[in-house]
Amino acid sequence: MTWDPMTGAPALVLMLALGGGAARAAGDAAHGKEIYDTRCSACHSLDANRVGPMHRGVYGRKAGSVPDYNYSAGVRASTVIWSEETLDKWLTEPRAFISGAKMTFHLSQKTDRDDVIAYLKQESGK
Repeated sequence: MTWDPMTGAPALVLMLALGGGAARAAGDAAHGKEIYDTRCSACHSLDANRVGPMHRGVYGRKAGSVPDYNYSAGVRASTVIWSEETLDKWLTEPRAFISGAKMTFHLSQKTDRDDVIAYLKQESGK
């Protein structure tokens, strides 16, 4: 273990306390489920199309491809494949990400988006 000569504290502890080191983990799926249940489930379900399309299996799926859901023309025509990056952009501002999207809901906090994405990824078996 290395020590910081200025403070005498272990260097790793200092680095973590100051926000250095590895980026935040990929998200907290348990917290993502809480957010999903309280903020997303008014329109979405994991296993049934509602106001919005079902979400089980969304991670890795092409946008606009759930059978029996009436997507906007913009989403149907998009070439987006749902990944951490594309879901983050979508949940930040759906209509800016895919022109003509019906969804207006967004999550303004990055940690909330990361957590919901971790939950959706988990529920997609990824």
